[in-house]
Amino acid sequence: MHVPDGFFDAPTSIATGLIAAGAVGFSLQRANREIRETGPALAGLTAAFVFAVQMVNFPVGAGTSGHLLGGALAAALVGPWTAVLVMSTVLLVQGLLFADGGLTALGTNITLMGVVTVIVGYFVTRALLKALPKRVGSVVPATTVGALISVPVAALCFTGLYVIGGAVDIPLGKLATAMVGWHILVGLGEAVITAAVLSAVVATRPDLVYAARHLQADLVLVDADGNTSTVSPDKPIAAKPAGRSFGVGVAATLLVAGVVSLFASAHPDGLEFVGAKLGFESAAKDSAVAGSPLADYGVSGIGNSQVSGALAGIIGVLVTIAVGLAIAKIASLRSSARAEQTDLMQS
Repeated sequence: MHVPDGFFDAPTSIATGLIAAGAVGFSLQRANREIRETGPALAGLTAAFVFAVQMVNFPVGAGTSGHLLGGALAAALVGPWTAVLVMSTVLLVQGLLFADGGLTALGTNITLMGVVTVIVGYFVTRALLKALPKRVGSVVPATTVGALISVPVAALCFTGLYVIGGAVDIPLGKLATAMVGWHILVGLGEAVITAAVLSAVVATRPDLVYAARHLQADLVLVDADGNTSTVSPDKPIAAKPAGRSFGVGVAATLLVAGVVSLFASAHPDGLEFVGAKLGFESAAKDSAVAGSPLADYGVSGIGNSQVSGALAGIIGVLVTIAVGLAIAKIASLRSSARAEQTDLMQS
């Protein structure tokens, strides 16, 4: 669902740019507590993993494909505020280095994929966790449903934006039906991938899952007379240093980007497919960085397409980790400095 340049008029692109900038700025101020629990490394790794998995388009049907958006998954792993920074990092790297998504549409992409999917996925997950048994395993089904719902909601938001400032006049009902219909199918793929990834992490390192750290089961106490009582733990699961798990995560991410991505579906994604069917695909303009050495996820100058694609994926993962770490560190330092200033003023 990467929106190219040309789909929206200037006022709409400026408006979504302001929304995205505000969301990122607010998240920079609020992400400190989330990052403090696990450190910036997990944020960088999550960004790189989302980048890698987004390279793997899966077939949806009728010559259409989809790929993970990742907002709900990121929110479950690192928390909602850090997730907005993670998704923004991914979209920034994709837009600047790989010409995936337009530069004037960067604000639109961050708003739809980096804000809407995170907010919807996270709040659906939270709502379901209140109804499900209070245990770590409940995170997987709750986040899976959040991931499923987040994709068509983002598609519906795209529809609303397009009606306001789209380049080609398309009837609202026709556009909404096509976008939401196809992206429900994409959402099913999103749900499957989210469930698989989150299940693996919860099974091995539940302390690294933000949504799971406050879901310790109540303790059942039995006295000498056989009377039982329950006590809720007052502290979340303590996050331990990632260490070896971080290395395993990096290796798995590089494998996805450098090997698995070579088997991705070549069919157009949901937005491209709908654009071609409804006649607004022609409004798309080439990105200003279409001549980048990494454009279209290949390294220019390398004749072998598989080697070129694998190398581009690996470069993208390493760059995304570095940028994600830097942004997470900035968020941590900004919040720490603000806290110190507050303490000085109070003293």
